[in-house]
Amino acid sequence: MSKSHCRRLRGMVYTMTNEYTNRIVAFSRLQNGQVTFLDTFDTGGSGTAEQIVDPLVSQGSVILSRGNCFLFAVNAGSNSISSFKVTPTGKLWLRDVEYSNGIRPNSLAVFRNRLYVTNVGDNNNPANVTGFYVANDGQLSPIAGSTTSLSTANPQPSCIVFSHDGSQLAVSELNTNRISIFNVNSDGTLSGPYVNNSSGAGPFGSVFLSFGPLLVSEAGPNALSSYYVNNNGSLNVISPSVLNGQVATCWVAVSRNEEFAYTTNAGSGTISIYRVFPNGILRLAGIVYSTRSQIAAPIDEAVSQDGCNLFVLNGNLGTITEFTIKDDGFILIPTKIISNPAIPEVGAQGMAVI
Repeated sequence: MSKSHCRRLRGMVYTMTNEYTNRIVAFSRLQNGQVTFLDTFDTGGSGTAEQIVDPLVSQGSVILSRGNCFLFAVNAGSNSISSFKVTPTGKLWLRDVEYSNGIRPNSLAVFRNRLYVTNVGDNNNPANVTGFYVANDGQLSPIAGSTTSLSTANPQPSCIVFSHDGSQLAVSELNTNRISIFNVNSDGTLSGPYVNNSSGAGPFGSVFLSFGPLLVSEAGPNALSSYYVNNNGSLNVISPSVLNGQVATCWVAVSRNEEFAYTTNAGSGTISIYRVFPNGILRLAGIVYSTRSQIAAPIDEAVSQDGCNLFVLNGNLGTITEFTIKDDGFILIPTKIISNPAIPEVGAQGMAVI
C-alpha cells in the first residue's frame, strides 16, 4: 500500500532485554507516526544475559496472540515462559510464569488457546516442543502428553510457527539442516515430527502464509525458500534457496498483503526484499540498509498490523529502525531510529508489534 493509502492505527512496539532480570520494553505508536517510550515490564524470569548479537539464536522469542489480548515471552535463563495481559493502553499485566518443560526456551507459537514452545536443551536434556493451554485470564497450564522430541537430541531449534488454520507446526532446525513438521491433534498433543531436509543449509526464521506456503530463511547460503506443506508433514519445494548476496540471513517477516517478504541479514546490516507470487514462487526484489552503520546487525523484525511499518531490532546497537512500507510492500523507507537506554546495546532479542 502506498503511504497515501495507508490508514495508520494506534499501536505498540515490544522487545525484550534478555538480561538477568528479564524485561519487556514497550513503545507507543501514535496515529501521527510518532513512537514514544512507554515503560518496561518485568517478565518474572531471567534471560541469558549474554552480551552477544542474537543470544537466543531464534525468531519468535516474543509474540502476541491473535487479537493482541496477550503477549508471551521466553525466559531462557530460568527455563520459563511469561504470559502478559495487554491492556487497552498497551501496558502489560503479568498473568503467569510457567516452567517451559525443558532447557533454554527460545521460540513461541500461539493459535487460539494453545501456546507451544521450543526448548533448545543441553548435554543432559534433549531439545523438545511442548504445549500449554492459555486460559481466558492468561494463565498457562501444560497440555498433558504434548512434549515431543525433535529430529535429534541437539538440533538447535530456531523458530516454531503455526499454519494459518492451526493444524500444523513447523520447526526450523539450524544444526541438522532440517524442517520438522508436527500435526496438532484435537487434544493438543502432537504427531510427528515428520522430518524434511531443508532446501539450503541453516534453516532459521519461518512464516506460514495464509494461502498455504511456508517461507524459511537460510543462514548458510543467505537465501529464502518456499514450500508447500502436505497433510502428512512432507514438504514440496516451490522456490529453492533464492539467494540475496548478503550475510547471516536469519529472520523473515511478510507484508500485510503477503506479496512481499523481508529477511534481515545481520552480517551485512541489510534487509532483503522478496516478491512473493500467488503460487508461492519467490524473487529477490531489492536490498535496503537497516542503519547507516553496517555493524547494526539487524535481527528480529515485525510488520505493524496496519501494514504501514516494518520494525527491525538492531542487535549490535540496541536500537530499532522503523521503515515505512510503500507501493504495495515493495519499497522500504527508513523513517526513524528508536533509541532508549532500556534496550541493551547488545543482547536484546525479540520483536512484536501491534
